[in-house]
Amino acid sequence: MSISKVKKKELREKFAHHSTDSGSSEVQVAVFSERIKNLTAHLGKYKKDQSSKKGLLQLVMQRRKLLDYLKSEDQGRYKKIIKALGLRR
Repeated sequence: MSISKVKKKELREKFAHHSTDSGSSEVQVAVFSERIKNLTAHLGKYKKDQSSKKGLLQLVMQRRKLLDYLKSEDQGRYKKIIKALGLRR
């Protein structure tokens, strides 16, 4: 379940460090979180969709790795993204 270009652009504008920033950890975590939210809703409707379930687990692991990296590099940015996205931590 992909997200629209408009939604990605909104997330980039909200979490980017500068106007051309599309790959910072914060932007990637925000995009992953949106995709995770969409896949969770999809799996609520289609419980036996195993390929989507595997994709969801991979996204969660990727987001976890990025958050761990961000936490080790800059605690302030880590806490800011966690609070902005409403993630438990």
